[in-house]
Amino acid sequence: MSSSSPSSAPLTRAWLGRVPYREAHRLQLARRRGVLAGHAPDTLWLLEHSRVVTLGRRGGLDAPLAGIDVVRTERGGLATWHGPGQLVGYLIADVGRLGHGVKSTVAALERGLVLWLAGQGIAAQARAGFPGVWIGERKVASLGLHFRRGVSMHGFALNLCPDLSEFEAFTPCGIDGVEMTSVARERGGAPSPAEAWSSVGEAVAAALAGIPDPPKSA
Repeated sequence: MSSSSPSSAPLTRAWLGRVPYREAHRLQLARRRGVLAGHAPDTLWLLEHSRVVTLGRRGGLDAPLAGIDVVRTERGGLATWHGPGQLVGYLIADVGRLGHGVKSTVAALERGLVLWLAGQGIAAQARAGFPGVWIGERKVASLGLHFRRGVSMHGFALNLCPDLSEFEAFTPCGIDGVEMTSVARERGGAPSPAEAWSSVGEAVAAALAGIPDPPKSA
């Protein structure tokens, strides 16, 4: 069952709960058809997946993986993991209608996550040439999108409190030596995806809408 959260931005936000990856992919494709046809709203879905490794258009696995589903997708990027403790955000939207192109959509998603992490007391940043969100040299969020006629799908994956050992079976995002981290590792605890979805969605929607950052306290 999903629940909705109102927004001042022209973007519907909803929590879908835990959804198997292949089912969520079918839902994304159907919603994108609706957006392209003009009868579905621009949407940010927040959810959690069961354990799965997904591959981007260029693949990303050097060898087969045992004991976990592997799904090839149309998004950018290489291999990544999804599973319990990770908050996934799927943006199915006419980004031009939101005032964005491809690069500025990526930047806005990164900015929204950086702002949310700042609210958790974590100093994070984007890195040029490496989509996602980083805490120093450690990657806390991955990002990959696909566009068709200006309408996006896929989005971001924010590590809140997942089992980080899941990333050790392959090279995450195709970056040799990358260290994956999580909110829980960085600050000793983290909200669950069900607890964090609304505030993360609000921060991302605000970034997409171009709402100025709140002033920093002295």
